[in-house]
Amino acid sequence: MKNAMPDLSDLAAPGTTIAVRVTPNAAKNAVLRDGPVIRVTVTCVPEAGKANAAAAKLLARALGLPKSRLTLIRGATARDKLFAVS
Repeated sequence: MKNAMPDLSDLAAPGTTIAVRVTPNAAKNAVLRDGPVIRVTVTCVPEAGKANAAAAKLLARALGLPKSRLTLIRGATARDKLFAVS
């Protein structure tokens, strides 16, 4: 059974920055929205950018955008990341 993705399309405007808390090595891939906080859990390990790529893919799907429109601008090696919508 697939988890329902939250609708984050209200954040999909070009020029928007989105702060995300990423948890690697999680039990399942998910995007959770708790008020202003967006949490992304991925099953990938945090090495060689795998968790970042998986988080960007999930976030793009929740935003209703192609992954190529998201850019990681801060937090490549941290749990707290900042993505920009182009």
